[in-house]
Amino acid sequence: MNKAHVLGLPESTTPEALETRFNYAKTLTFGDRVLMAGYRYNGLHECGYYGAVYEFTSRKHTCEDEIRLVEVSGEFFPDDGHAIKWAMTV
Repeated sequence: MNKAHVLGLPESTTPEALETRFNYAKTLTFGDRVLMAGYRYNGLHECGYYGAVYEFTSRKHTCEDEIRLVEVSGEFFPDDGHAIKWAMTV
């Protein structure tokens, strides 16, 4: 199954909607991308921080402009800093 789907990440959204929907996550605009560090806990063994990278679809980079999902980390990290570090390298 697609990891983005499992985590509930939208394929297309806005930075504002992403921050509102995932208020426990951290987002950071980084050039033409929006980086995200979120936390996953399903009550079993799968828990930890993940990284996600979105990209702006227009030249404008406001909180209301569309962003599209580019990649989600394939692993979990021990903290949100490592998740953002991963996202910065994508």
